[in-house]
Amino acid sequence: MLFRIVLGRTLAVILVMVGAATIVFAVLRLSGDPVLLYAAPDTPLATLERIRQELGFDAPMYIQYLRYLGSLARGDLGYSLRYEQPVVRLLLERLPATLALAGAAFVIALILGVSAGLISAVRRGSVYDQISVAGALLGQAVPPFWLGLMLILVFGVYLRVLPTSGSGGIRHLVLPAFTLGAFFTARIARLTRTAFLEVLGEDYLRTARAKGLPERRVLIRHAAPNAAIPIVTVLAVTLSQLVGGAIVTETVFAWPGMGRLMVQGVLARDYPLVQGAVLLIAALVAVISFATDLLYAAVDPRAR
Repeated sequence: MLFRIVLGRTLAVILVMVGAATIVFAVLRLSGDPVLLYAAPDTPLATLERIRQELGFDAPMYIQYLRYLGSLARGDLGYSLRYEQPVVRLLLERLPATLALAGAAFVIALILGVSAGLISAVRRGSVYDQISVAGALLGQAVPPFWLGLMLILVFGVYLRVLPTSGSGGIRHLVLPAFTLGAFFTARIARLTRTAFLEVLGEDYLRTARAKGLPERRVLIRHAAPNAAIPIVTVLAVTLSQLVGGAIVTETVFAWPGMGRLMVQGVLARDYPLVQGAVLLIAALVAVISFATDLLYAAVDPRAR
């Protein structure tokens, strides 16, 4: 049974990668001719045509697509038009920064979201519960780019306690990580509250309390394991979304990650760079989702 799950998810990952490659290939071609951005306005037409031939942009679209898929099958993402370097090298240089940002945002979302949701469920109906629910709704409604700009204005311009751009240490990571993790903190808090409220009303918890067990032991030993399955699932999904959703945050804070590199590639019509960045992000998301499905199937027999 587990082998069938692995095989099915592997095929799904392959289809996702092919679909992502096809979509990004087609969408980029709608942005215009990249040769016109890299040539002088008075460049002769013969020279422009020669450049297109050298870059392979003179061939029919389906021929370019087949060449692209062939290069991907060999693990070749091509050369960046803007940086004149292999795309793989550029992406691997920026990948650690993106993973560091996503990891920090995940830790923030995990600690704050689970803690707020648990306390809110235990103290249901209290002032803290009302504030927590309102904060979760607000956190999911505020756009990340606006939140990032407000944090820059308060902590970078007025208070001058944190750097507002670039990388260089933990202090540079605080504002972008909090900006990226705010939305997911709110979502995790709401889900944690709902999961624990469903469990706290079960009969076996009333029985445990009736036996005189301390409330902390009731929560840890009996309530937490049963409420953990939906929380673990959304945490895994959150991690994949953090990797794919860092583009806006990296752009706002000039964070040197793959997201910012991809935005620069879009503005420069750097087809190979954007295609490689999208595929790498899609691969990371697919692998995380794949691992989550396997873990979920191994832990919960009902999923199998």
